[in-house]
Amino acid sequence: MSYLLKNYNRKKISFKRGMGAYLYSTNGSKYLDFCSGIAVNSLGHANPKLIKALNTQAKKIWHVSNAFTIPEGEELAKKIVRKTFADYVMFQNSGAEATEAAIKVARRYFYSKGKPKKNRILCIKNSFHGRTIAAIFASGSKKMTEGFGPKVPGFDHIKFRNSKPRFPNIRNKINKSTAAIMVETIMGEGGIKTIPDKCLRYLRKICNEKKILLILDEVQCGVGRSGDFFAFERSKVKPDIVPIAKGIGGGFPLGAVLMNKKVASGMTPGTHGSTFGGNPLAMKIGSTVMDIIGKKSFLKNVKKNSLYFHEKLNQLKEDFPNIIKEVRGRGFLIGLQLYKDQTNFIKKLMENKLLTIRAAENVIRVLPPLNVKKNEIDQAIEIFYKVCKTYK
Repeated sequence: MSYLLKNYNRKKISFKRGMGAYLYSTNGSKYLDFCSGIAVNSLGHANPKLIKALNTQAKKIWHVSNAFTIPEGEELAKKIVRKTFADYVMFQNSGAEATEAAIKVARRYFYSKGKPKKNRILCIKNSFHGRTIAAIFASGSKKMTEGFGPKVPGFDHIKFRNSKPRFPNIRNKINKSTAAIMVETIMGEGGIKTIPDKCLRYLRKICNEKKILLILDEVQCGVGRSGDFFAFERSKVKPDIVPIAKGIGGGFPLGAVLMNKKVASGMTPGTHGSTFGGNPLAMKIGSTVMDIIGKKSFLKNVKKNSLYFHEKLNQLKEDFPNIIKEVRGRGFLIGLQLYKDQTNFIKKLMENKLLTIRAAENVIRVLPPLNVKKNEIDQAIEIFYKVCKTYK
């Protein structure tokens, strides 16, 4: 009997250890982990550099409180700012907290400018920004909001289409109460749908014209997963606010909100806080992750290997056109859209010792660690072919 709440439909499998791209179950089976804790284990399992950082810091200090200066946090914030568009960083514990804080930063900015009624956020319908009460209404998905009323006010929604125009009637959705547009640069839970660079530039143009803020949610697609440090970098767009999490901690709970100097001006002492956000343990691990993923050579390798993976998966699609409809995504944020429900296919992959996870629109999310080896990609491709050949 389990005393855990039944809010997860857990698979009947558990793991005792991991190493690199592999997980070892309690019954001794070896699995290729292309789920990575849902894009969290960016450097694989039991990464020696992360273990060293954790052990070294654990012997010093775990927690003090943000009432005091935390040198480890100052160090990580400096690395992030020097690598990105941001002028300031505010640390959180998770992606949901980071997106909630991003919303607060946007609203507080206009409040500080004497515009308290300019407080609505425009989001993509059926996107994903976390599971908190505000975040689910930001997403606007009936599946997530049903049973959790009353509706949290302050969010409006636009559609994103896979055909042109991508954002139909977006200008009509913006009014005098709109404070910001918030979108995932690559929609993860929503089916691995990439917002084209041209569209990101269009959103930036609209925000400039309407004098509102652009929030790009990179909780899942950021920190190297797209092949660039941020997925929006290819568009040359500079957002105002970016929430991150998942990959930045390499498996350790860590989130952050990045922002420019303009919007940061509204966040004065006492406007936001987090008991555990920015704790020394998380900061030291995040700093080590930055040292690794932040290198040009590392990201170059992500691009090279992910391009190889995409080529192999597109060949798989050509070989099985009645099963695979589309290969989506960028870098190692990959989606295989099937013509039919993907549940049984994911089950067959797991039976063949490859772990993946579902997304909307019959999509299988494929999320290997960023330092995955080419031979491990080949192993995954072999399993995909094996399942496709026997799949009905």
